Amino acid sequence: MDRRHFLAAGAAALGAGFALRGAPAIAKGKKYDPGASDSEIRLGQTIPYSGAGSVYGAVGHAQAAYFDELNEKGGINGRKIRFISLDDAYSPPKTMEATRRLVEQEEVLGLFSSLGTATQAAVQKYLNNKKVPQLLLNAGAPRWNNPKQFPWTTPGLPLYSVEGRILANYLAARRPGSRVAVLYQNDEFGRDYLKAFREGLGSRGQIVAEAHYDLTDATVDSQMINLARSGADVFFNASSGKFTSQAVKKAHELDWKPFQILISTSSGTTILSAAGAEAARGIVSAHYIKQLGSPQWDDDPGVQAFEALRAKRMPNISKDNSIAFIGYGVAVLMHQILERCGDELTRENLLRQATSLRGMVTPPLLPGLSYATTPEDYSPFNAMIMGTYQGDGAWDYDMTPVSAG
Repeated sequence: MDRRHFLAAGAAALGAGFALRGAPAIAKGKKYDPGASDSEIRLGQTIPYSGAGSVYGAVGHAQAAYFDELNEKGGINGRKIRFISLDDAYSPPKTMEATRRLVEQEEVLGLFSSLGTATQAAVQKYLNNKKVPQLLLNAGAPRWNNPKQFPWTTPGLPLYSVEGRILANYLAARRPGSRVAVLYQNDEFGRDYLKAFREGLGSRGQIVAEAHYDLTDATVDSQMINLARSGADVFFNASSGKFTSQAVKKAHELDWKPFQILISTSSGTTILSAAGAEAARGIVSAHYIKQLGSPQWDDDPGVQAFEALRAKRMPNISKDNSIAFIGYGVAVLMHQILERCGDELTRENLLRQATSLRGMVTPPLLPGLSYATTPEDYSPFNAMIMGTYQGDGAWDYDMTPVSAG
């Protein structure tokens, strides 16, 4: 059996009352599905606390800390949140095992902020057949925006397909007629970005060279050498993790100085710092979250609130951990969704509120951005803010949102 993590939000929530089992119940104007009662709301999640994706465990830790703090203040409408977050080690079979446990044994009201395209795809049909909400996924594949076929699944990140068009629109407006070289990850993640970027760019620019890598590759040095020889004046970097650091560093070593556009999921300070300050300076990326560690947000109330929570309940998580900050923001959003449910704590109403987020904001969001989700379109964001990297975690933002339309 995989290692099991119960990140229970508050000791009181563990023993307070009981959740009504079986069919929905109505009591004194209140309506409950499994996972909810007068005293408790049970939420589930699967996330990699171990294995190759363990860095993303910070999401679950931040959300547990948020609900713990919330429970100390009385919970939501008098109900404590019991947050059950299970380790799936980023393995689809373990995700299925953990998800079935959450639904069939723990009887959670819904799952939220679970992570990974392959892992969540493995349980998507199961959860939709059970009509259990699979909300605010930590994954941006376009497949999550399919309300007709999978109405119980919603994404929580900017969709790769949306961001690809945003980056193409930005480039076409700033540098029409550009000659573009592309590095992308050879899987659904990288191909989604490339497809959307190509479609968005259309005839307003030209992709003159493409190179891909596999996750089993040691480096992308040879790919970068070929791209540098293409004569491109723009480098669209749709890579991830260490490959992003390698690509940025190699471009600098080759003295190739194109206009560099980087996908948002790879714009973290840790990744760019690994490439070197001089190599990364001037890179442009799309953003929706304030970058922790950037001096311009030091006095921001949302950043300060997260830092206070981190210092109190997550001292082992670094101050500039943007992964934890994103998780915190989704917990705040889930709090707002549950408040809007009121005393109708059914899975159907939970889904209804989670797919009607247009105009809603959370502390981590950049000014001018808000959630865009509607029952017909689950894409959480249709615009992002462009920023230019200045080094040492600092970004210079153009605060005019760029749309995917």
